[in-house]
Formats: sequence, C-alpha cells, structure tokens
Amino acid sequence: MNSPKKSGKKPLLILLLVFLLPVVAAKIVLSMNLYQGGATNKGELLSIGTSYASLAMENPKPKEWQLLYLLPEHCDQLCLDRLYILQQSHVALGREQDRVHTLILLSDKSDTSALSGILFETAKVSGSLAEMLNQQQMIIVDPLGSLVMSYPSVSGRDNQILQGKALVSDLRKMLKLSRVG
Repeated sequence: MNSPKKSGKKPLLILLLVFLLPVVAAKIVLSMNLYQGGATNKGELLSIGTSYASLAMENPKPKEWQLLYLLPEHCDQLCLDRLYILQQSHVALGREQDRVHTLILLSDKSDTSALSGILFETAKVSGSLAEMLNQQQMIIVDPLGSLVMSYPSVSGRDNQILQGKALVSDLRKMLKLSRVG
C-alpha cells in the first residue's frame, strides 16, 4: 500500500511562470515601443538646462512666469495671429494672469509697427535665443528662468486658436503645481 509519490515539479513550474511571465511580457511591450506614456502636456518640452543663462541673456522678469514670442522682421498674418493668441491666452488665465507676463522679444530687425495698439512688455533678445526662436514659436518660461515648453508655429486661424487653448491648459497645470512665482 504505497501511496504514489507526488512530484514537486509541476507546482514549482507554475509558480515560476506566475512570477516570470509578467516580467517577460513587460520587457516585450517596452522593447517594441507598444506602450505610450501618459503625457498630458500639449506643447513640446524643451531639454533640461535650456535657460536664459545658457542662452547668454539676462532674465527680464526674474521670479515670474513668462510667455515669450520673438517678433519677426516682417509681421505677416501669422505673426498678427500669434500676437492675438498671446493676448487672448493671457486674458483666459483669469485670476492667474497676474502671475504670468507676456514678453515680446525684439531684435534689431523686428517689425515693431505690429505692436501698435497692443500693450505688451518688450525685451531685447540675445543672439542665441533669437536663433532658437526663428520659427515663430511661443515659449513658456518658469520663474527660475528655465525655458520649459515650446509651441511651434501652425498655419490657419482655427489651428492657432486650438494651440492657444493648449497653451492655456498647460500653463494652468504648471501654475497649479508651482509654488514659485
């Protein structure tokens, strides 16, 4: 009356698979780029270390959030739309608008006639920052002087308005999470 001796291999194999299978599945998903992270920002994050200091420019509004735009040589309709979106975005911030300053950066060749009738603060741009902003982007700058997020130029008034909404959305998130400025 010998009872059959049970082998411990099957439970050991099942236990090994329970712990090993999720690790292998995760490795496959990550290596094949099947997982897209949960980013909620709508602008393009700039590389860490991009700041006024690294671009050889003095911060015109230290300890304040800033929206930057470089006024081009010839302010066409795209440029005028950008100025309008910047103005409306600032208004859309509501009670938070005192924390954010819109700065129009001017080079020696900027078309300052486009600023008539619009009240924006202006600042002189450095050469390296002007090179970075040559595509009519809008940039968000944090109170420490780091350039955080960029919004590239888009064509069409409707796309400009959507981009303005995206800018306000991202800026509100940053202002909510920020304890500075």
